[in-house]
Formats: sequence, structure tokens, C-alpha cells
Amino acid sequence: MRLRPFQQVDVFTATPYLGNPLAVVLDGEGLSTEEMQRFTNWTNLSEATFVLPPTPEGHAAGADYRVRIFCPGRELPFAGHPTLGTCHAWLQAGGQPRATGRIVQECGVGLVTLRRDGEQLAFAAPPLVKSGPLAEEDVQLIARGLGVARDDIVAHAWCDNGPNWRGVMLRSAEQVLGLRPDGAVLAGLDVGVVGPRGKVGVVGASDAEGIAFEVRAFFPGNNGLAEDPVTGSLNAALAQWLIGAGLAPSRYVASQGTALGRAGRVHVQQDGPQIWVGGHSVTCVRGEVRL
Repeated sequence: MRLRPFQQVDVFTATPYLGNPLAVVLDGEGLSTEEMQRFTNWTNLSEATFVLPPTPEGHAAGADYRVRIFCPGRELPFAGHPTLGTCHAWLQAGGQPRATGRIVQECGVGLVTLRRDGEQLAFAAPPLVKSGPLAEEDVQLIARGLGVARDDIVAHAWCDNGPNWRGVMLRSAEQVLGLRPDGAVLAGLDVGVVGPRGKVGVVGASDAEGIAFEVRAFFPGNNGLAEDPVTGSLNAALAQWLIGAGLAPSRYVASQGTALGRAGRVHVQQDGPQIWVGGHSVTCVRGEVRL
């Protein structure tokens, strides 16, 4: 074991403790997968990341660093808030991008490009692995699990960009915030319909000033149904669905975490064919960890 530089970053907020926290070990060299997973589980956070030098292939393709992303129990090929939080921590620790105006991250899905937009960072939304409408039996099951009428789901789609999200749109932000999901019903998605990592993303139009949508994310956690404070991968996939279907403008802000006492803000912008997903990040803890 040795002391390694560490930051705990709050992502999708400029105000500490109102976003989604992330543990970032800025020197992951020499750590085994088991050691990374054990540390992640110990943090009791939704994700932890470990920064490494790029692979030779990644370096040749322009990567500035490589990151391994873990959540409790498993490694993830990609996740949005860990991507932004890791890049923020890397830059705060003195990381210097090889190219002007962009940062290239290597991770399980390959290379992910990030850009700076003032004090914000944004990542290029990865392509959807699966899109298109959900099966009607899935929609009915999700409606029952969310405790809403089937007719309250006004639109739905696969939003699979690595994480296996299924997106549904309700009539209003108030309805989204009022949800009291039934974990027993939605757990059925895990077993029979969605699969081992089945997840549901919920979105509703908002009339709050400057906010286009209220978003909530539910997924099977270690102790039953869990809710994520602010979710980059889901918002990236929702943006591709909603903008592509004409349900959202090419630039908007989504709110997430309200029901958990957070105030996450996700900034979405389409430039040509590419959708960018970003927000502020702030370092809350800086120091060293023994690993």
C-alpha cells in the first residue's frame, strides 16, 4: 500500500453537496481490479474512479488519460458523472491536455471527448446501443411500478448507451416529483423483462425558470430499488431520444435530484450531429488515500 492523491468531487453542481459525489483516485497504477472494487465498496458512494496512463493504443489515438469506473459490486464501461468528475479532478491536479480545447478520456467504451465551456465541462454523448420504442408489456409494467396510469406515460424509448436505461416521459415535472415507485414491481424488470442491470429513467416537462425537464433515475441497488441523484449516462441518452424525436429543443437544462434534496443541473446542447452533456463540478475533499 502507498499514499495516492485523491479528490472527492461533487458533479453537476457549482454548490458543494447538492450534486452527485464521486471518489477519484488520481494514481491507480499497480492496483488490481479487486483492490479497486474493494475501495469503491468502502466509499459507500455510487461510483469511484481510478486514473491511469492511456494504453499504447489509446495514447496513439490521442487519449490524455485512462479511467476505470466502478460502482458497488461491478465495473462500468462508461458513466457520465464519473467522466465529468474525473476530468475535473485531473485538471485540478495539474493535468495538461495534449490538444487545445479538448480532453480525451480512454475508458471501457473507448475514447470519450470532453470540452470546456467556461467553468463547465461537457462530454460528447456516446452513441446509443439500442433505441426505439419499448415493448408495450414493458411500458405497462413500468407504469404499474411507478404507480401511474398507462396513459400518463406520453412517450417512451430505449435509452441504452452502455447502461441499459429505458426512458419514459410523464405529463409534468410535478408528476415526476410525486412518484413513489414500488420496488417489488420494478424489481421484476431485473428478473424477467429488463435483465440484471435493468433501469428506468423518468422525465417530465418543467415550467420552472430555465429548466426544461425534471429527471429521476431508478435502478436495482444493493438493498432493493435505488435512486441516483444526477445521472450523466441517462441524461445523455434521454437527450438523443428527446431531441431526435422533436420532444426537446436542441439546447436545454434538466433538473435532477430534487426528490433527494439535491439540485443537479445537466446542460444539454446539440452541435450538428453531436450532443454534448455537461455541468459544473466542485472539489469537496482533497488529500491522499492509502491503497
